Amino acid sequence: MNAIFLMLVGLGAMALGYFVYSKFVAEKIFRLDAGFRTPAHEFEDGVDYVPTNKFVLWGHHFTSVAGAAPIVGPAIAVIWGWVPAFLWVVFGTIFFAGVHDAGAIWASNRNKARSVGALTGDVVGKRARSIFMIVIFLVLLMVNAVFAVVIAGLLTKFQSSVVPVWGAIVVALIIGQLIYRKMIGLLMVSVVGVIALYALIWVGPSVPLALPEMFMGMTDKAQWIILLFVYAAIASLLPVWMLLQPRDYINGLQLFVGLGLLYGAVLLSAPDVVAPAFNDNVPEGTPSLLPLLFVTIACGAISGFHGLVSSGTTSKQLNKETDLRFVGYFGAIGEGCLALAAIIAATAGFATLADWQAVYSGFGQGGVAAFVQGGANILSNGLGFEIELSQTILTVMAVLFAGTTMDTGLRLQRYIFQEWGVIYKINWMQKAAPATLLAVGSCLLLAFGSGGDGSGGLLIWPLFGTTNQLLAGLTLLVITVMLARLGRPMFVTLIPLLFLLVMTVLALLIQLKGFYEQENWFLFALDLVVLGAAILVALECGATLNRLRSGKAEQAGSQP
Repeated sequence: MNAIFLMLVGLGAMALGYFVYSKFVAEKIFRLDAGFRTPAHEFEDGVDYVPTNKFVLWGHHFTSVAGAAPIVGPAIAVIWGWVPAFLWVVFGTIFFAGVHDAGAIWASNRNKARSVGALTGDVVGKRARSIFMIVIFLVLLMVNAVFAVVIAGLLTKFQSSVVPVWGAIVVALIIGQLIYRKMIGLLMVSVVGVIALYALIWVGPSVPLALPEMFMGMTDKAQWIILLFVYAAIASLLPVWMLLQPRDYINGLQLFVGLGLLYGAVLLSAPDVVAPAFNDNVPEGTPSLLPLLFVTIACGAISGFHGLVSSGTTSKQLNKETDLRFVGYFGAIGEGCLALAAIIAATAGFATLADWQAVYSGFGQGGVAAFVQGGANILSNGLGFEIELSQTILTVMAVLFAGTTMDTGLRLQRYIFQEWGVIYKINWMQKAAPATLLAVGSCLLLAFGSGGDGSGGLLIWPLFGTTNQLLAGLTLLVITVMLARLGRPMFVTLIPLLFLLVMTVLALLIQLKGFYEQENWFLFALDLVVLGAAILVALECGATLNRLRSGKAEQAGSQP
């Protein structure tokens, strides 16, 4: 199988999904109204609520939800073969992720930009809200703590990426001023920003930077983690237009340039996919494809974290309701394109099947390293780039996305603490600075709780996929109930909701058995908590929809 076939079929199918299916969902299901006054206008404060150009907002949304996960998940899941990963990414993006992301923005937009967690209390019930808040907190804790570890590892391993990664922050700050203070046109700013980013990438290999191997008892990796959280804390308190929006926007453009280079290299080099279509010889210890495929590939098919971004920051910046089709659904399409590129790099970026098998010697192998290694080989063969430059381009791409996700994740975690302050009437917790300190403190406690290297967040990472998909199910539940109350068709969200609940429960049961056999009692207990939440969500889902159906039946029966 040639990689060009995968690229053309995958991109073609997702384009069809955007132009046809998303239009149907926007017009017939959500019934978007350009005249609806969005919360960005109603509560405009110049900090969190800022009416934003849809292209800039798309950049924020897309890069916030993308992160490293749509690279890591697909590049691990190809161990079962490229066909299952390819099908789940393509069809999951079209029928699951796009509807989920756009639906979460719509639900929040119609309810004063409240987060989907807080919204659950009104739409489903207070008990469901409590479950939702716990699951949200766990997902954000995992994302923030683990992405810091991932970024720190990449900065340590690929020192040529340090200058472009941190230089991108300076570029973003300048762009924010040019757009909102100097009122310079978006096209000019975009061109200058992309040129500046790639100039930094070109310079990076010439000035590799590294932190001291040990400083105050901390390894270089631990030092990077501390610096990343200091930066993320500052970024979460700044007005969104100053850093978050322009950083995400320019990173979005950078990604599409990077994807253009990678896909262009595929066309020119026409590499063969050396990985098997279905791998009948998986390494010992690899779990079953069903249901683990659907939680291993979360971002890139459907991800609960997207619902947090959609209802946490994106809905507060929506200029017109009709913009959410482009921002939400097309944002999911962008992530699907990244996941597709990860599959191609991890299956066609190796010379032989033996080379591929050497990387995929056990479950969990591959990931970002396989994407960078395989993608660099494709860039080098197709475009003639030097390997080090190719690796720098792809590493910077992965790090910048992980960084933007961490920025948004910490801001969202701050929102969660503030919402808890409102719910439980804790006045000091409702303020931004104390809530940010609580968010950073909880992440650092997890990261450094098991040792001084800062990798403690990896302890609960095995449960990220299942917890994240449970969160996606909860978000779809809220959207489904809203549609039911409005008397609109529910199948576009109900079918993905039921599918995710089944797969999540099955995956949790399989993981529970594995943790028991390993005598990993911490993860065993945490798995039980998440499993209990999944079961309660399923019960709440059935009860709520049944009440709505019964109420409508009684109403119909009472009519003359």
